[in-house]
Amino acid sequence: MKLAHRWLLAAAVSAGFLGGLAACQDTLHRERVATCRRALPAVAPEDGIRLLRAGPGAAANTVRVDYAEGNRQHWLTCRFDAGSTLLALTTEGRSLSGPALYMLKRFYLDTPDAAAGDPAQH
Repeated sequence: MKLAHRWLLAAAVSAGFLGGLAACQDTLHRERVATCRRALPAVAPEDGIRLLRAGPGAAANTVRVDYAEGNRQHWLTCRFDAGSTLLALTTEGRSLSGPALYMLKRFYLDTPDAAAGDPAQH
């Protein structure tokens, strides 16, 4: 095989690998954002909540959700492990305790109600 063909083959394999890696990262990001967004109705159960923004947080493996209740703006931050497992949730300086986080994950986030209550869907 000619050197040019080997180089093209190596470039194509590398491009495919990097494209697949980027797709995995994008899927992970979407899962994290959806999980954090879906926690909003459970931690801020007031009527009239409006989702303002949901995206990467300031620290690695975090997602920040900005929302409004009436004229006041609020936020929550979710911290994840290297995957999509929620490790911590903080709202305006107050963190959910371990038992509260467990209850949120076990009895709300893993249910169809969380998907139905997703603020992005309304």
